[in-house]
Amino acid sequence: MDWVDQGLCRAQPDRMFAEGAAQNEAKAVCVACPVRLDCLAHALDHREEYGVWGAMTERERRVLLRRRPAVTSWAEIFRTAATHAVPAPVVTGRDVSPAVDRTPSRFAPARRRRRGTASAELDR
Repeated sequence: MDWVDQGLCRAQPDRMFAEGAAQNEAKAVCVACPVRLDCLAHALDHREEYGVWGAMTERERRVLLRRRPAVTSWAEIFRTAATHAVPAPVVTGRDVSPAVDRTPSRFAPARRRRRGTASAELDR
């Protein structure tokens, strides 16, 4: 676990074992941490039961582990995801996210008619 010495929480490890609303403060420490995924992979792979690890509470980790019981190495999953990640395009002054495509689809008029919206009349 050579990543431990690089964690932003190393100066206040007890803070990461908070309860209730204080967990949000612990998670905030993780957001900018350079070893967040290493930490999270460790917690998932070793079934850490307590504390905030890699910006996830014990409850959030339990849910993830239940949803993905076949995963044998979260560290490997994260490494693979990092090597296949596609960087987002950077364009100043405008959003180019494909998830926010504002171009109307050719199916938009049919959708409006099906919903019975007033704008469907404009399509006729």
